[in-house]
Amino acid sequence: MKDVSEARMPGAVRSVMIVDDHPLYSDALAAAIQLVFSECRMEKAQTLGAALDLIEAGLAPDLVMFDLKLPDVCGISGFQRLREALPDAPILVISSLTSAQVVQAVMEEGAAGFLPKDAPSPMLRQALREIAGGATYVHPGYQSSAASGAEDMPFEALHPKLAELTPQQQRIMKLICAGKPNKQIAYELSLAEATVKAHITALLRRLGVQNRTQAAVLVENSAPATAIGAGEADAQAFLSR
Repeated sequence: MKDVSEARMPGAVRSVMIVDDHPLYSDALAAAIQLVFSECRMEKAQTLGAALDLIEAGLAPDLVMFDLKLPDVCGISGFQRLREALPDAPILVISSLTSAQVVQAVMEEGAAGFLPKDAPSPMLRQALREIAGGATYVHPGYQSSAASGAEDMPFEALHPKLAELTPQQQRIMKLICAGKPNKQIAYELSLAEATVKAHITALLRRLGVQNRTQAAVLVENSAPATAIGAGEADAQAFLSR
């Protein structure tokens, strides 16, 4: 996990970039942030590409608020690209994807914190203050579920169709859920990229889905409900209407 070495006080946050494709939520988030950092400047982007364009144009925010589910993002690859573009800025992930697997993945990739989208305002303010001070912050509901072992269920037991995958296909599916591209999967499993593509084609057919994103959603929605993830299936159903 990336360490944030420089101590930051709340008053030191002068600019914040919000990357979220829902304008109303983005506006509400901006209003909540200004209650903590009253003098900070806000920049908003509705896609990862737009955020990267702002950075290329010279934007260097003191803090980034990032939603994992964006129109031009698959898995956590979007977070990884943003982390590479802003290696020193703390990034607080705020997402409706709240399984322990997702939270652990983004924290290991260097996130400064994680909150579910339905977190109350006082919790958001607490997270902002702690991150501004140089600490990391994770929703206490995730910490409780991790301690209780709620996410220790074998991968293949999450959904009946996952049990039909071969061991190699299950390994590839786990890496897909972690946002790994085919080239990286091939490297980590010591396989030819063409072999990985063949495995993915086969596992998509077995799962009855058409692409990697649908496969990852299937796994995400099959994960046991936790204190912060109980509404994920309902959220997916609502957004797909």
